[in-house]
Order: sequence, then structure tokens, then C-alpha cells
Amino acid sequence: MFKRKKTSILVPGALVVMAGMMQATEGTAAPTSFDNFTPLASSVPPGSLPESAPFQLSAPNFSQVRIADRTTQLGLGEANTGSWDMITANETGPNAGRYLFSPFETSMAGVHRTDLMTGLTKTIVAPGTQGFVSGDASRWAPWGGLLTAEESWGGGSTKGRLFEVTNPVTATGTSDANFVSRSILPHVSHEGLVFDKNNSLYFIDELNGGSIYKYVSANPNATSGNDYFAAGQTFGMLVNGGGNANAVGAVTWAPITNTSGGALAGVSVINADGSIDGRLTADAVKGTDYQRPEDMEIKPLANGDQMIFVATTTTNEIYSINLASNQVNLFASRGTTDEATGVAVGTTLTSPDNLAIDGAGNIYIVEDQPGGVADIWFARDTGNDGVADSLGRWASMSTIGAEPTGLYFDKFNSNVAYVNVQHPDSLADSTIMISAVPEPETYAMLVAGLGLLGAVAPRRKISAK
Repeated sequence: MFKRKKTSILVPGALVVMAGMMQATEGTAAPTSFDNFTPLASSVPPGSLPESAPFQLSAPNFSQVRIADRTTQLGLGEANTGSWDMITANETGPNAGRYLFSPFETSMAGVHRTDLMTGLTKTIVAPGTQGFVSGDASRWAPWGGLLTAEESWGGGSTKGRLFEVTNPVTATGTSDANFVSRSILPHVSHEGLVFDKNNSLYFIDELNGGSIYKYVSANPNATSGNDYFAAGQTFGMLVNGGGNANAVGAVTWAPITNTSGGALAGVSVINADGSIDGRLTADAVKGTDYQRPEDMEIKPLANGDQMIFVATTTTNEIYSINLASNQVNLFASRGTTDEATGVAVGTTLTSPDNLAIDGAGNIYIVEDQPGGVADIWFARDTGNDGVADSLGRWASMSTIGAEPTGLYFDKFNSNVAYVNVQHPDSLADSTIMISAVPEPETYAMLVAGLGLLGAVAPRRKISAK
């Protein structure tokens, strides 16, 4: 298995490294073969595929391989409580793109790191460190830290915290990883985290009646988390004036802390431990409610604007927020057309949870459903107006007792993606790498371009420390 994982990672990476470098250096959308598929007409039967290759894929040039699994980790003596959740990579800095990171969504949460060069997965935050529970979020910070957070909050709770691993790449393991609580953010039930181009941080409160928030650092260009989180103000999102639910329309942002991150007199609700209750404080400013907002993704538009997407699981909807026009739209729902049938997707779209964006800017929707009905949908938005034209079933997972989560498209290789298979009945959580072979013409050009590789340093080459 080790040899297979290593070969499967490095060979596809070599074939698209030239395109990957162009994407990274030019900052433009990269062509991808992931958007060339025939939508699946239905979900895959439960248990019909092996756990090492659990997805029915929608194109013959798509392939999958398991690159990490919990059984192997436990066999190596790595502390790993399972329920692997969201995925991100080291998107900046030395060896950018070499490592994947995921937290454990358990009562003793931790974080592990997968080395795509060696194929080894290492736990870097021990389960239960600082009472960490329900690890869900995973987002690379602009200064090079790894953010994760607790999807756990209720009145009087000490949870709902945001954490940073400040040395995610250099930590050798649990003994020297620096895991820091960033207490300036109000406490909520966290999942999605995104940064905009000004380095403001957006987050949600996963609740039926949860709000959407923005943290604006006093030092947005900070080179460390200590400086970024030293002072800043948090706001709650109001649509059409707030005091409503599931709204579309004009956005305003109401402050719920002061500019230093402390309590705002007459507004902020303080917890017993001195932290701010983000949920009750959002209610105090009439923040617009959504029904279990979960993951978030952000997309740059051709004119330089940015659009945030938010999945709401209970109402089976995805919303888009244009940060320039301050407008919320309903991006996708059960009323959106199914590309396979030509009619509304209806109940075949159930519990949208995770969101992902590929190199070309396409949005993918991952359902929080068990194997046999757990699908990943491709959202087609040809006008980039924040309203999807259609949805196509891109992949379907069969593993019994599991859900797919954390879909992440490689930022340096536009034809590679990763997804976790979480909490299967077998207890063997897995990370699956999905690859797409480019069209023949593109493939030929990339192979010809391999002759240039001797003149450049491979992005995942091990460098001296």
C-alpha cells in the first residue's frame, strides 16, 4: 500500500505540475478535467464498493486511491480517535501543498497531518489537548498557521473555541506542536472558516437559527496569529435589516464586540469564563438566522469581487454572498435543475454540508448523508452571478455508516482532490485522493512539458530544514 500511495501521488502530480505552477504564479483560474463529466443518474447502492475505493465517479478518466486510513494509523501507534473531518493543505510557505491536515470530530479531538511525499500520516495535536472537542474546521491562514475549531456550543459551555496550530509543518508530533486558543472570537458552534482578500475572517454558528459572522483584525497583514488575533472586531450579518430568517437581499454588518475584541457595552453577552457568547450577542443585534449553516467557501470573480457560499443543512440550501455588492442570493436548493433529469433535484439533494471549490472556480456540494445516499454535487453557474443554473451528481459514496466530508481541491494541481470518509461502521476513517486525467491534447502538452522539469524545483521536494 505504501508504494501504491507514493506512486499514485507523484505521477499524477508530475503530469500537471506545469499547469500547477502557472496557476500558483499567475494567480489565475486553472483549467481542470473535473468539470468534464456525465452526471450520475442516481446514488450508488450502499456497501457496493470497497472502502479503499468507495466512490462511484462520474467520468471514466476519474480515478481514486486511499492515501490514509485510521487502521494503519493505530497500527503505527498514532493516537487517532477517528471521525476525520475537514481537509486543508499548507497553501503557502516552503513545500507548499505537500501536507494535508484534518481534525477529529470526537469528544477527544485532535489533528493529524498527511505527508503527500512520503505517504505517512502523523498526529500533531494529541486527542483531548486543552479539552479540544468536535474538531471540525480546517483552514490555512494567510500567515502560515493552521486554524481549526470546535463544532460544539451551548449556553454555559466552555467550548465553541477557535484554535491555531502555529507550527503545523515543522512540528515533529504531539510533543512540540503549538496549539493555541484564539479567544478573541466570540464562542459559537464552528464549522466553516474563510478569509477574504483583505484577510477578514468569516465564520458561522451551526444551529437552527445560527448566524454568520465576520472578524476584522486590527492588523490584517499580520505575519503571525499572535498579531492577527491581538485585536480586532467581530460583526454579525444582517440581511434586509435583520431580525429575520433565511433571507436574501441587502447585507449590513452589526458590531458585536468592540474594536479590541472585548465586550461592546449594551450588546455583548458575556459567558461565565469571560468569553463572549456569539449566539446570544448575534440575537441582540437581530442577526439574520439560517438553519444549520455549516461549511463556507469563497470564490474570486473576474472583476476582482469575491463571493462567499454557505451551506444550510436543515433547509437543503446554499446561499451566496457577494462581498462587493453586499447582496445575498439563494445559490442552490431543491428547486435547482438536476442536469441528469432536466427537472428540479427535489429530495435527491439532502443535507448539504461541506463545500469545495476547484481550480476553475466551480463549487461542489457534499451531502451529510450515509453511504448509499451520500452524494457530491457539481454546481454549474455559467454567469458567475451567485445563482446556480443546475446541479449534477459528480460522485456518490457507498461506505456503510459513513459520510463524505472535507472535499478539498489541490491548489497546485487542478486535477487532484482529496476527501475524507468519516465515521464508517468499520471505524476505519479514510482519506481518498481523486484524480482526473486531462483531455488528450492537454495531456500531450503536459507530458512534453516534463522536459522542463529539470530546470525547476518540484513543489513537493523535501528541502533542508
